[in-house]
Amino acid sequence: MSEQQETIFQINGVTKQFGEIKVLKGITFDVSKGEVISIIGSSGSGKSTLLRCINRLEEFNDGSILWHEKDIRTLKLTEYRAKVGMVFQQFNLFSNMTAMANCMVGQEKVLGRSKKEAEERAEYYLQKVGMLPFANAKPRQLSGGQKQRVAIARTLSMDPEVILFDEPTSALDPEMVGEVLTVMKTLAGTGLTMLVVTHEMGFAHDVSDRVIFMSDGVVLEDGTPAQVLEHPQKQRTREFLSFT
Repeated sequence: MSEQQETIFQINGVTKQFGEIKVLKGITFDVSKGEVISIIGSSGSGKSTLLRCINRLEEFNDGSILWHEKDIRTLKLTEYRAKVGMVFQQFNLFSNMTAMANCMVGQEKVLGRSKKEAEERAEYYLQKVGMLPFANAKPRQLSGGQKQRVAIARTLSMDPEVILFDEPTSALDPEMVGEVLTVMKTLAGTGLTMLVVTHEMGFAHDVSDRVIFMSDGVVLEDGTPAQVLEHPQKQRTREFLSFT
């Protein structure tokens, strides 16, 4: 983790309900600049909902999420999302656009970059994730792992300060998981702040600065990978880890 302990996010008592069902029950933690945080837990524990609240894809009910001490609900959405990128489980690429165009469109429309500059940035990041040879391919011509790498390049092209990854490998065939995790490990080494909802315990253990274990809408454990994964304090955490 970087020495500079600037706080990027302060998540304070966040709750989220869908009808009668409480999905988040008072989530509280801070995120420092340069931290890589893996969020683990069984399906239905609220992990993805939390990321969607942070990215404002869902509105939370109570509590607050501060971004550099500003309430995220007061910020202009497009500008905020340019700084807080998200990589989805199902890629969410524009199916009618090439890989290159997918990486350019947000830069031109949201950041106001010229076509030339957008193309240069897109080319740079497609190269970084090993997808430049496929720059003119459309999503239907790509494997799942290739689509996810394009999605990561698209997010990086916006020069975000933070990237939220929502189970980025769970829709992939096992042999494609490695190629995406390799890209993510490389990114983690660059000082980018990353919040990663994942079932990949190897990634959580080897790459994260912190691991947060969520269960039934609350944070049960929050510590270093060694603390949470090797010496969990809670019985529920031990049960979860025994099945992974």
